[in-house]
Amino acid sequence: MGTITSAYSSSLRTSNYSTNTVIEEDDDLLDGRDREQDIAQFPYVEFTGRDSITCPSCQGAGCIPTEQVNELVALIPYSDQRLQPQRTKLYVVLSVLLCFLICGLVVYFLFPRTVNVEDGGIKVVKVWFDTSNKVVNLEMTSTLKIRNPNFYAISADSLTSQVQYMNTVIGTQQKSNVSQILPLSEKPVNFTVEAQLGGTLLYLYYFCTLPSVKVHNIVVFMRTSVKFSYIGHVSQSSLETYQYIDCGANSTIVWNNSVNRPSN
Repeated sequence: MGTITSAYSSSLRTSNYSTNTVIEEDDDLLDGRDREQDIAQFPYVEFTGRDSITCPSCQGAGCIPTEQVNELVALIPYSDQRLQPQRTKLYVVLSVLLCFLICGLVVYFLFPRTVNVEDGGIKVVKVWFDTSNKVVNLEMTSTLKIRNPNFYAISADSLTSQVQYMNTVIGTQQKSNVSQILPLSEKPVNFTVEAQLGGTLLYLYYFCTLPSVKVHNIVVFMRTSVKFSYIGHVSQSSLETYQYIDCGANSTIVWNNSVNRPSN
């Protein structure tokens, strides 16, 4: 009987202790919530030891007004990870290499290259005689082959051609706004020069009209210059050619011996 009473008393004490523990935990929880509410109601202040100063940013409210978001600056410690450089040197090196690559490509594609001009020969020669003045009139249609090695279009602004026979100028031709040549392409350009054989060259009239001669070939010297412009750059290419023509009749035979002398 005594044993049962002792066990009951021990169980009762244990139950009372558990109940008291639960009550104390509830009281601590309530006290913690009360403290949080008190802290939430307590304004944001700075304690200087003797007195306190209200936070000037939020005025003690604990939050920043929306209209001041763009006016305030947040201070973070110098040791903050966000201030530590991350692969900065690698990014700088890559940026420099990328700039060099872009500059190299720009220079390669925009660097002006010399335009090539080749003689295509005289395609057509028209001849007629002025018997009253004893003059041989010639109309020579020549062709130039212009090759553009640049990566952009160029403009052939002007063409000048001069025809000579034995150091005597017998014809000239000037032409403006000749043509546009596309990038990395070749384009033929035709031009016509009118010439006259007479005056001091009167003997050529008799030679060209001599019926006993079947082919009346003479050699003329042609000097042709073409001016080009592209990306603010102006260049000039010149051709000096010797052409064989038949001054006795119309012909379409091409005879040439050309020397290309480009000059910028």
